[in-house]
Amino acid sequence: MNLATFGFIITGVLLNAAAQLLLKAGTNALGGAIHLTASNWFGTLVKVGTQLPILAGLACYAVSLVVWIMGLSRTDVTIAYPMLSLGYVAAALGAWLFLGEVVPPQRLVALGVIILGVVLLARS
Repeated sequence: MNLATFGFIITGVLLNAAAQLLLKAGTNALGGAIHLTASNWFGTLVKVGTQLPILAGLACYAVSLVVWIMGLSRTDVTIAYPMLSLGYVAAALGAWLFLGEVVPPQRLVALGVIILGVVLLARS
């Protein structure tokens, strides 16, 4: 995989992780869990749809899709798709840094295994 292809793939992964973090920040701003019922669905959707972090997250998803397609057009899906697992690592790091979430030791080990797997994959 050349540098440009890797750049497209990793940018798509990071934008996807950023989208997750922004969506979570938006739901946190709404007070946590969202419950839809027959009587509140419209008002809830309006509240969700007007949260700036949620809108930014959706924009990240849209851009990540375009970037991901660019990357996929340049490499095998058997290489590109497993690289999406780096999104778990990026999202966990971002959740710890920006959302104050705790990342316990067992999860850190699991993230290390993911990184090792991606390194092995990229070298194949």
